[in-house]
Amino acid sequence: MAANANGVPTPRSPLARIQTQKKQNGICHDDSGKPVKAQTIDELHSLQKKRSAPTTPLEGAQGAFASLSEEERQRQQLQSISASLASLTRETGPKLVKGDPAKTQAVARVAHHHHVEAPTISVSDSSLKFTHVLYNLSPAELYEQAIKYEKGSFITATGALATLSGAKTGRSPRDKRVVIDDSTQDELWWGKGSPNIEMDEHTFMVNRERAVDYLNSLDKVFVNDQFLNWDPQNRIKVRIVSARAYHSLFMHNMCIRPTPEELENFGTPDFTIYNAGQFPCNRYTHYMTSSTSIDLNLARREMVILGTQYAGEMKKGLFSVMHYLMPKRQILSLHSGCNMGKDGDVALFFGLSGTGKTTLSTDHNRYLIGDDEHCWSDNGVSNIEGGCYAKCIGLSREKEPDIWNAIKFGTVLENVVFDEHSREVDYEEKSVTENTRAAYPIEYIPNAKIPCVGPHPKNVILLACDAFGVLPPVSKLSLAQTMYHFISGYTALVAGTEDGIKEPTATFSACFGAAFIMLHPTKYAAMLAEKMQKHGATGWLVNTGWSGGSYGYGSRIKLPYTRKIIDAIHSGSLMNATYQKTDVFGLEIPTEIEGVPSQILRPENTWGDKKAYKDTLLKLAGLFKKNFETFTNYKIGKDNKLTEDILAAGPNF
Repeated sequence: MAANANGVPTPRSPLARIQTQKKQNGICHDDSGKPVKAQTIDELHSLQKKRSAPTTPLEGAQGAFASLSEEERQRQQLQSISASLASLTRETGPKLVKGDPAKTQAVARVAHHHHVEAPTISVSDSSLKFTHVLYNLSPAELYEQAIKYEKGSFITATGALATLSGAKTGRSPRDKRVVIDDSTQDELWWGKGSPNIEMDEHTFMVNRERAVDYLNSLDKVFVNDQFLNWDPQNRIKVRIVSARAYHSLFMHNMCIRPTPEELENFGTPDFTIYNAGQFPCNRYTHYMTSSTSIDLNLARREMVILGTQYAGEMKKGLFSVMHYLMPKRQILSLHSGCNMGKDGDVALFFGLSGTGKTTLSTDHNRYLIGDDEHCWSDNGVSNIEGGCYAKCIGLSREKEPDIWNAIKFGTVLENVVFDEHSREVDYEEKSVTENTRAAYPIEYIPNAKIPCVGPHPKNVILLACDAFGVLPPVSKLSLAQTMYHFISGYTALVAGTEDGIKEPTATFSACFGAAFIMLHPTKYAAMLAEKMQKHGATGWLVNTGWSGGSYGYGSRIKLPYTRKIIDAIHSGSLMNATYQKTDVFGLEIPTEIEGVPSQILRPENTWGDKKAYKDTLLKLAGLFKKNFETFTNYKIGKDNKLTEDILAAGPNF
């Protein structure tokens, strides 16, 4: 399991480059993609491949059913069997018959596939047919289905499956809806700042029926039965019904894969996704604002996807569900990375895009528990997922060797561009989107800890890339300060450069994942504080951004210095340092750290223009205060003391 058996230090990978594209104001800023400028699937497909010399002939390229005559296609559709759209089953969902209709029915399926009995044939009220389900297929089988039937699917030079997600190459947070009912009306976070946009039960059922009707009009669908959460006492059973092999392989990688024995005893899932993303919602349906709709019904434990084929909607939809279900069990759900030292010391890493969360949590001297989603229960920490979903833009073997080596057979590559002849991927190319992604099982990472569980965290590290250049490289936080900065979820992006202006833009995302949380942020913060206090964890604020001035004037803090800071946190040596308190934010900063110049530890020491430093500091403090106004009226505790403590931990000027 040790990543460095020979004791040779592995080159560190640099921090992610700061974003230079100005983002729209919204809930989430990490992976929402612009629609692709392509009018047809052929245009989109042409973006995916870079022509090489000699040019590979395209005459043989075929679409989903191009290898079959229309008569044969209709014959196969009629032969496929389904009674899932009878009136009764519209309320309960598809009843599905296992088997690939393209294969002879007499051919026995492989033993590891779960057997599903054929339902009794009944008359459908829509005069549609039975549907065949391809149940928990292996990656190899899913490759075959994708290559044969899904245009835009190719095997790359390293063996990964390259796919296209259609016009949507990122999540659509403004099209996500949650059913509001008597229960969720009081439980969930609604209103200003919340990611939860309401819809009613009736509209959900309209969309659900549209999705189920579409899935059952197909000659086959893919079904995955899998788990969430590596903690065996608190794992959740999920079922994903989808139309694409790409989506089935993606979820095979991202969820926890059951053993054949676990599949035999899987039973009724706790949550079901109906992914009919190829089919649009009806834009004239109440609450709809586009042809895309991602709908959550927590009472029915169901999710419906219409009008987007971006696979990340499934992953993050389930994460939202975990943010609702786990706190009911007094388990804290967290949007964080997590690793563990050889002595069992666990660290959590929170941070928005560009802060270095992936880079800093990936450490060859420590075991990786997970890169993105975790639970903290009375048993310790556990990864929610069974895989990793890594950004690929600018990927190189030198910067991210673990991710580079994980892109092999079984990995899904979304929207990448590759050489048409050699199938070598160009990770710098953004023709389709900048949000290119790789989804692979976590065991593809050499130092992953399997099972992905660990003891209670010792350190909670909040990462901010402060392009204003006024936050110190590291601060030790009190419990109230940890809650304040956790609720704030701050980082700074570099704005666009129109007219030569280079002005940082503050970004706040509550709990470092506002797009996915379901309850009020202070509830998660209170749970975090309770667990940190109970288990003796320490909070840290680490700035991976600028020093000596704002972006355009100062310089980014060197990665080796940040690494030394993180190492000092892991080792415990930073706990014994001498600390000084800063003005305005009231942060405790160490006077010295081995291997880090003492001058940079106090930001004002690195600025030549002290007045500019003070003005910029007050400007950022004002942005913090303005952002926190959303949360000031929310009471925690009977006497509201907890809320007052959090507010007092913010900037004071």
